[in-house]
Amino acid sequence: MAAARVVVHGAGSVGCFIGGCWQAAGVPVSFLGRKSFGAEIAEHGLSLSDFAGWKAHLSDVDYRTDASVLADADIIALTVKSGATAEAAQQIADHARDGTLVVSFQNGISNLDVLRRELGGRFKIARGIIQYNVVHLGEGRFHKAVAGALFAEDRPEIRELAAIVADGPAPLKLSDDMTGVAWGKLLINLNNAVNALSGRTLLGEFGERDYRRVVAASQHEGLALLKRAGIQPAKIAAVSPAVLPYVIGSPNWLFKNVFLRKWKIDEKARSSMNDDIVGGRKTEVDYINGELVALAERLGMDAPINRKVVELIRKAEQGAPALGPAELRREVLGR
Repeated sequence: MAAARVVVHGAGSVGCFIGGCWQAAGVPVSFLGRKSFGAEIAEHGLSLSDFAGWKAHLSDVDYRTDASVLADADIIALTVKSGATAEAAQQIADHARDGTLVVSFQNGISNLDVLRRELGGRFKIARGIIQYNVVHLGEGRFHKAVAGALFAEDRPEIRELAAIVADGPAPLKLSDDMTGVAWGKLLINLNNAVNALSGRTLLGEFGERDYRRVVAASQHEGLALLKRAGIQPAKIAAVSPAVLPYVIGSPNWLFKNVFLRKWKIDEKARSSMNDDIVGGRKTEVDYINGELVALAERLGMDAPINRKVVELIRKAEQGAPALGPAELRREVLGR
């Protein structure tokens, strides 16, 4: 039986890396994305690498800018920014075949609600998450800078895809609790905004305890809200969600010498939100910290720490400069 054809919709840095790795493993893949990426890959090909030294180069890449390519898909791997979900769903509705599986590999929680609302019962919809970040190095080069895998709902089509990509650099892990996995990933992603506000690499940010204190406080607030809502976030990192903020906020001597040494973080790694600020693009903060602010409102509560982080990211989107460790701590925690 032939492998299912995958179309990566929203083939930016993450989408190019995932789709490229799957193509290198033997999956037929097409990419749908921006003209700038298409031109770059047409000239240089698609080069992939990771923090462990793995490398691959693909010279024959089907990168399109016309959404009609969605008609060829058996599986659509959706990697557009969360704010573009409704637009992407309309393109899928207009071009893809009824019954096609759409897997949302996007940040946040509410994207599936948008897809279900826009696509109705015509398509199969599944949740996925990406556990790592990818750095675009230019000239068609994409680098996986942090250890991790992809998670997706345990569906027959995804199980077949997972078997083909196996243990390569973009493996698929299957889960029957993707809601818990998504909330567990969101708690980790609360670092994205702090990294963006710092203007530093992940390693540069993690080296400063005041930055980490802000992350830990936002995670503590998120855990309290999830407990009130009866939501159990899944463990997808080396430590459980309940322990994570204590690890993040630990003293420098402990964090750097014990925890950070165990995490595989490339010196090039930055959060995607950091890249968006640098590139002058709107961030996904509404779909990360903002998800907790919205959850608090539904519960009749407040989320002052995450709300303040959202406010600061809004200012950064308008050109506000990066904040130093102590400055950010005072702005968010008031001390």
